[in-house]
Formats: sequence, structure tokens, C-alpha cells
Amino acid sequence: MTTTRLFWEQHACLPLAPVADVADVLRFDRPGGAYVCLNVGYAPHSRAESMGFARQFAAAVAEHPRLELAGSVAQIDAAHEAGRIVVAFDLECSNPLEGDLGMVQAFYDLGVRSLGVSYNLANKAGAGCLEKDDTGLTPWGRDLVHELNAVGMLVDGSHTSVRTGLGLSEASQKPMIYSHSGFKSRWDHVRNITDEQARECAATGGVIGVPGIGIFLGENTATLEAYVAMIEYGVDLVGWQHIGLGSDYSFDAEDLVSDIADNPELFPEEYTRWGPIGFVEPEVTLTVEAELVRRGYPPEAVDGILGGNFRRVAREVWAD
Repeated sequence: MTTTRLFWEQHACLPLAPVADVADVLRFDRPGGAYVCLNVGYAPHSRAESMGFARQFAAAVAEHPRLELAGSVAQIDAAHEAGRIVVAFDLECSNPLEGDLGMVQAFYDLGVRSLGVSYNLANKAGAGCLEKDDTGLTPWGRDLVHELNAVGMLVDGSHTSVRTGLGLSEASQKPMIYSHSGFKSRWDHVRNITDEQARECAATGGVIGVPGIGIFLGENTATLEAYVAMIEYGVDLVGWQHIGLGSDYSFDAEDLVSDIADNPELFPEEYTRWGPIGFVEPEVTLTVEAELVRRGYPPEAVDGILGGNFRRVAREVWAD
């Protein structure tokens, strides 16, 4: 039986293209295996496109001898014991639902286990973090939260506005998450969340996944030290029980550069002022465990941050 800790990566990105290679996920390989949640769509994508990516990735995972699709905590636990890597999916935006709440269950059935409400800009569900007029969560957005709770999919506030994020915490009857968001009081970036958002997320029993994106950690500071400093800020703010890892690593940075160029309304100057975005790479993210141990974190805190906290929330929310 394994004595290693569970590792849980709440948000990473393969190229949303037919050429995506799911074997890239093996960069998170470690003793005890790993759970990796992969994005299958965000604001620009249609329902058909996102469902296609989910099916494409699921088929490729099923064919790979060292990967498996896992939509339940029991499957993740079994894979951890066996040292295997398991994969599930997320949507970064509700746009691919195309206004149909019934699609939450359809995406859940394809392996999607968390859904972001709005991506940077306002949509049918609520305002995004780039909006000057923060109108918050809409009535349809509240209905969406209730449907996510009913289906068993995680409510994700990353990329939303402050009021929308707070509205999610108020509306959700189950723990919510910020899958990949840093803390604005630590580094004042539009994509990071306020202390109030973090506290209200924690009050639901939820977890904030700290990103390894250079521009969210500092002046494009994609280092282990900057990453752990953001983690430590979160621990001091809401307690280690509500902090996890959501590195937001892009396995094809060239695709991200293209996305930024093609969608300037989604990626304004706050994303581009420091040049090409830097990432904390998977090999570095895997060293967070040793760094927390070195800094004297107790074993239960390291267990929680590395994966136990997100596992707890998934066990409370997921239908499987």
C-alpha cells in the first residue's frame, strides 16, 4: 500500500485542438500517481466544440496504457494506491452550455467535474473579472449554481468578477472552488481574488487552487519561491484546509500566445505587459510538497494542500 501523498492538480490545459497529446500529462507522474483536471473549453468555444474536446481527450486517455479517466473519488483513491495518473475535465466558462441548464448533466456524463461561470467578460451567468461594471451573478447564474449543485459538479469562481464570485459563495449550497486564482492582496492582478472572496469561498467549505502563472504571482515571476509565497499567503488568510494546487499549466504555450493575439478583449494589457507569460512547470509544481515540508508545515497541512483538500470537496460535491 502506498505511503505517498495524494497529488491533485485542479486545472491544466492541453491544446484545444485535434493534435493534443494526452501523454503530456505524464509530466505530472510521481510515486503515488496524480489526479489532473484538464480544460475542455472556455468562452470562445461552442457546445459542440467543447463536447468534442471532452470526447477526444477521453478516447485518447482510454487508449493510453498509463492513463485512465476518473470521475469518482473512489477511482482516484484506487489510482493513488496503484501509482497511476487519472484525468477528469473542466469547463472554464458556462458559454459552452449555450444557455441550456440541461447541458450540465450532459457534460458531467462526459467527465466534466467543475465549471467556471464566466471567463473574464460578462455572459448570461455573470460578470467577469475584466468588466468595469461589476453587475454580479445574474438570476440565470443562480439557477446555474443550483443545477451544478443538483448534478454534482463543482462551482468554480476563477475568472469571475468580485461580485459574481461572492454571489457564487452565497448561492451554492455545497462547497465551491476557485480552481486557479491567486490573491489580490499578495499581488494586485485583475485575475486574482480579494480576501473577501477567499474567505467566503472557505466559508462554504471550499478550496482555492493557487496558480503557477508568472503574471498572477508577480512581474511574470514563475518560480517555486513565488508559487509557495502565494500558497503561504492563502494559508495565513483562510487556513491550510482551504488551499490547493491549480497550476493552470499550458502544455502548449504557443497556443496560448495565439489565443491572446486572437482574443484581445479576453486578454488585455494586464496579460501582455510583461511579455510572453511564464509558467511554473509540472516538474516544479511537484516539488511544492518537499518545499512545504522544508518550511515546517505539519504533515496534515501538506497532505491537504497537495491534494487532500480538493479530494474532500469532490467527495462532498460529486455525484459518483
